[in-house]
Amino acid sequence: MFGIGKPRTKFGKWIDSKGISQEWIVKNCGIDKNAATRICGNSDYKPNGSTKGRVIAGLRKNGHGVYEEDFW
Repeated sequence: MFGIGKPRTKFGKWIDSKGISQEWIVKNCGIDKNAATRICGNSDYKPNGSTKGRVIAGLRKNGHGVYEEDFW
């Protein structure tokens, strides 16, 4: 159920294009559901260093070669 008309951030668009769900991000990256919602849909939200690090580490652990600069 991707792309149902909600506004998305650069990160949100990227996970949609890869078929990754926000629930997967919560489970595999160890972040809060609310934080996942904010980083995917609120372009004014700037995650702190810990949240960024967890997301990037979780994605890399699962084979995605991403960097913090790609999204924030």
